[in-house]
Amino acid sequence: MHELNYLIEGCREWNRNSQELLYRQFYGYAMSIALRYAQNKEEAVEILNDGFLKIFQHIKEFDTNRPFKSWLAKIMVNTAIDHLRSKKKISFTEDIEKVYDLGMDDNAMDKLSYDELLVLVQSLPPAYRTVFNLYVMEGYQHQEIADQLGISEGTSKSNLFKAKKLLKEKIEKASSYKNTLKT
Repeated sequence: MHELNYLIEGCREWNRNSQELLYRQFYGYAMSIALRYAQNKEEAVEILNDGFLKIFQHIKEFDTNRPFKSWLAKIMVNTAIDHLRSKKKISFTEDIEKVYDLGMDDNAMDKLSYDELLVLVQSLPPAYRTVFNLYVMEGYQHQEIADQLGISEGTSKSNLFKAKKLLKEKIEKASSYKNTLKT
């Protein structure tokens, strides 16, 4: 932890070496977040670089008594959302009051690797992908998502439901495709 505080202090002084080392140390973690929101690797790199720029610009505000990784994750998520908004890639579907359980076949999911699942999540429409990531991956509640995205809680639930439904169909299709290749 001492090394991280040293890097943070160097970044606060705009030390290029410290910034590069911090970037390298957290590149993989930050990229994993960016990839979940992006449609492809190029877009993820754009989000990642914008996120690190914000980190370096605001690192003086970081409280070293708190976990750095959580702070970084929050900035990356917000940067991804800002990126999607600026590109007009998020348009939300209508509000629904009831959300039904889809009954996902766990065996289908077990047959896919993390990378295969990531590709399927990336193929979701941006609004669905964003709500799915905020709810499932980041652990936000629907009211928090609604506040962050400027939508209603019902719209958040609707987008999550539709994201899960689409993802379920994609997972089952990918799983059955893999099974046909084995035979």
